[in-house]
Amino acid sequence: MAKPPKFASATAPRLDPFVVAAGDASPRDQRDLMERPFFSLSKTPRAKPILYRSGDVQVEVHALPEHGMATIWDADVLIWAASQIVDAENGGLHTSRRLRFTPYQLLTGIGRATGATEYRLFKAALRRLQSTVVATTIRQGEHWRRQQFSWIAEWEERGGVGGRVEGVEVVLADWFYRGVVDRSLVLTIDPLYFRLTGGIERWLYRVARKHAGHQPAGWMFELAHLHQKSGSLARPSDFALDIRRIVARQPLPGYHLTLDRAQGRERLRIAPLTAIITLGGPARPAVDAPVDGLVTSGARPIGISGARDTGHQAQARPAKPCPTRVGGALNLESNLESNLLAGGRRIEGRAP
Repeated sequence: MAKPPKFASATAPRLDPFVVAAGDASPRDQRDLMERPFFSLSKTPRAKPILYRSGDVQVEVHALPEHGMATIWDADVLIWAASQIVDAENGGLHTSRRLRFTPYQLLTGIGRATGATEYRLFKAALRRLQSTVVATTIRQGEHWRRQQFSWIAEWEERGGVGGRVEGVEVVLADWFYRGVVDRSLVLTIDPLYFRLTGGIERWLYRVARKHAGHQPAGWMFELAHLHQKSGSLARPSDFALDIRRIVARQPLPGYHLTLDRAQGRERLRIAPLTAIITLGGPARPAVDAPVDGLVTSGARPIGISGARDTGHQAQARPAKPCPTRVGGALNLESNLESNLLAGGRRIEGRAP
């Protein structure tokens, strides 16, 4: 009897691979991942689980100590995969949660360099995405409570001369894939997102895109509520300090941030930059503005975050410039728990 091929699995015969022909697609993000704490926001390996609950929504994320939890930089792999799937389906092509592509396609698609270090970091990201276990009640049917999965069910690589990886095949989680093929659960994001270097500011951009969208009044959160939604290990005071530094830099593409206080509570208002400019407000600062050393919330400075030419840091400007309006939805249907504050208090979802 012939031996089964290496890396064969029970799912392989039932899944025709979706071969990515080109990596040039507008970046798209999955809505459920944009506002809940699914990823570590630090480059320091995290083993402590994320346990998040808001109403009927529960998210639990567990990691293996030897790999650490999947980070928000690892999530670039999922964003790129979602972009390719949506772009192919828009063109009438058949897709699958089994993707076949080259690392070069992915790395250039998310604005990273393509040296040996980047290939090594890319494979480390795949390991974390596969070893991280997620359990959530989001998008479950009437008679089902929660679903458990890893972001990548399996992956394999094809080696070339000198050990260089020539091709990669990954099988995405069915929960994630179903959330991508449902067009109502996907939002276009600014390509400049990949150039944001800090974990908190990356997460904050995704929250802004999901909630503020293009609403002229934007969206407002108390910092205590944002801290809860982020899943950050930082103390609330350190998290608030990080937010203040981000507000001072204004690095989020397409959005303007302001802080104020009401009844002794600090609040963050996120408004689309187009609305601010229309009203004669400040112009958007360059995303290349210097970033201070504290790019991970509450963590000591990490050398790799400032290193040159690494897969942790975006490099060249993406080929596609950001359109004037990224997506068209006002996001008026944003999740209700986003209006809830820590302790059960409620504020207005949209800024007055």
